[in-house]
Amino acid sequence: MYVKDGILYKAMYCGLCKSIGGCCGQTARLALSYDMTFFSALLHNIKNSDVKIEKRHCLLHPIIRRPIAADDEITRIIACLNTALAYFKLSDDVEDENKGKFKRFFFRGGFARAEKIFPQGAALIRDRMIELQRLEKEKCDSLDRAADPFGQMIADISDECLQDARTEHTRALFYGIGKWVYLIDALDDYDADIKKKNYNPFVAAFGNATRAEMLAQNREEVDFVFHSVFAENAERLKNIRFHFNHDLTDNIILRGLPAATRRIQCGCKAKNKPNKIKYN
Repeated sequence: MYVKDGILYKAMYCGLCKSIGGCCGQTARLALSYDMTFFSALLHNIKNSDVKIEKRHCLLHPIIRRPIAADDEITRIIACLNTALAYFKLSDDVEDENKGKFKRFFFRGGFARAEKIFPQGAALIRDRMIELQRLEKEKCDSLDRAADPFGQMIADISDECLQDARTEHTRALFYGIGKWVYLIDALDDYDADIKKKNYNPFVAAFGNATRAEMLAQNREEVDFVFHSVFAENAERLKNIRFHFNHDLTDNIILRGLPAATRRIQCGCKAKNKPNKIKYN
């Protein structure tokens, strides 16, 4: 990633963190994820909404001011969606594993605020999460079917945010990114899910071997699923109008996602692993 893109991405991450605090309360900031920061960067560029960077203090850096993206409508929408996703995932944990009640309690107020600000987004997430839970209870053994509700959810959210700027290509791109997020999260948690006896689409599709054994036996099929997503994303990018420099988003979509996939397939851990919401 170019230095300028790294600065922009970190500024948008910090800006989203502040926006979550302002919209949904301080506790909700604990669920901040890099995934939603990336969605914010894409939406700003496609919708022609300039990102203004300011030097500001924050709770973790009270002395030296840091570049932070100024709050705007898109950032507030993403803040609400980040909070809603975290709340529904915690609710899923409570229902499936009878754990997380304490965490969910502290997110309840933030979710109520998010739902009030952006009720359409909360409704979209709720509907798609219900579909996801149904497939998980069925022990769906198809990777494409298992990932479809989450991909559709991200696509729905992009349509709602982009409005007049949405096209079939933007929807397909966000669908592909959402599908990748769900599948890579499942692959990353493969061994842990076997140990905890949680649903995992890769386990359902290929059995209960370790991740390394599963990949050794089914590498071609697993690679095909991911490479299909990468190829579709690259093709859709060619047909989307970006209003600003899109080095950052191109770098993440065309190089970052494949690199992260290879890292997780080989069992390597990220040096600085960001917060994440586990979606499967």
